[in-house]
Amino acid sequence: MTRAPIEFRQVWKKFHRGELHDSLRDLIPEATRRLLRGRPPLEQLERDEFWALRDVSFQVTPGEALGIIGPNGAGKTTILKLLTKILRPTVGECSVRGRVGALIEVAAGFHPDLTGRENVFLQGAIMGMRQAEIEAKFDQIVDFSGIPQFIDTQVKRYSSGMNARLGFAIAAHLDPDVLLIDEVLAVGDYNFQRKAFGRIEEMARRNIPVVIVSHQLERIAALCTKAILLDAGRVVKRGEPADCIAAYIAGQEVSTTENEGADAELARTVRLDSSRAILSGDRVRLRVAGTVDGLRPDEVADRQIMFTVRELQGGNVLFQTGTQRNDIEFPPSGPFEIALSLQMNVPAGMYGIDTTVWDGHRMKTSFQGPSLTIQVKESIPFRGSVQLNPELRIEAGSPVSSAESAADAGDLAEG
Repeated sequence: MTRAPIEFRQVWKKFHRGELHDSLRDLIPEATRRLLRGRPPLEQLERDEFWALRDVSFQVTPGEALGIIGPNGAGKTTILKLLTKILRPTVGECSVRGRVGALIEVAAGFHPDLTGRENVFLQGAIMGMRQAEIEAKFDQIVDFSGIPQFIDTQVKRYSSGMNARLGFAIAAHLDPDVLLIDEVLAVGDYNFQRKAFGRIEEMARRNIPVVIVSHQLERIAALCTKAILLDAGRVVKRGEPADCIAAYIAGQEVSTTENEGADAELARTVRLDSSRAILSGDRVRLRVAGTVDGLRPDEVADRQIMFTVRELQGGNVLFQTGTQRNDIEFPPSGPFEIALSLQMNVPAGMYGIDTTVWDGHRMKTSFQGPSLTIQVKESIPFRGSVQLNPELRIEAGSPVSSAESAADAGDLAEG
């Protein structure tokens, strides 16, 4: 059976907090004690030790892109350092087969006293490229970086953005067998970010295995075929990127729920009637199922189900509505379903749709209901916070004369 190009098998990795030994006098007795004790079992730590990864396993085959998400300190970058052999696992095995392209700290290998041109050759050599290969791709690299006029300037004169652009351009033209990416999807200005993202997307679709670590959740959703969610070094969820992103966001929220009895029955489940991934400007359709049970008629009249749309990346609330605001009344008792349709006139990205039960008598949320995650893909390219579905038309023919224009303007004024 052919092994996957990227494999992580039951990997544990621990680190020391601070310096354990600061002299040979301390090191010799400590080493002797460890030899006498033997190897400690898993989960057992010595003084000032902690587990950065705990029993992590995954594999990535050609054509797959794995997204790794989680809070700071979850172990994401440790995984990439193990894959690039900067670190070794404490327990378990990890392997990468083929030429590795690592987009990690893209400008870390630059020498400040060398020019951009010289650093292209230096960085390319560090990444395993032959001189002839660098020469053949030099013009492409410089053109992609967008700073050809500064290529013969010492990089210590570069801004941080210029450093990142040149470093990314070198790494992105390596043509690897395996691609590892760590938080480089936000280098440079807006236009360069779009170009960098397009380049990574192109590389990821060339049937090579890809591992991406990023806090840009919409990029994970757009690029990856599967994902894992890490927390404190453990895999807490794996599967579809949208499901892992939803679990990540839900885990970061603090529930305001106080009464989960009868109010919880009002919003038991939510499901999509449309696809989880839609184009900007299209409608998303969902249904919320619930039951009126255990509430008095006056309590039912006080309740409404609220729907909140927010950005997953920043958490900003974009839109909110509710059943009472749309003149929807619950039945006096028994099951019901609410059908909701929303036109997602928003930029491409990841969005959450949350349900809550609002108690109008106490003026507070009484139940935090189920949520959905939606991926909006780009349709008509635009900038801004809303999608206005532009309609443009060009008409062939001679331009209108100034006299005709003035006459038309007069007609409009009279009308």
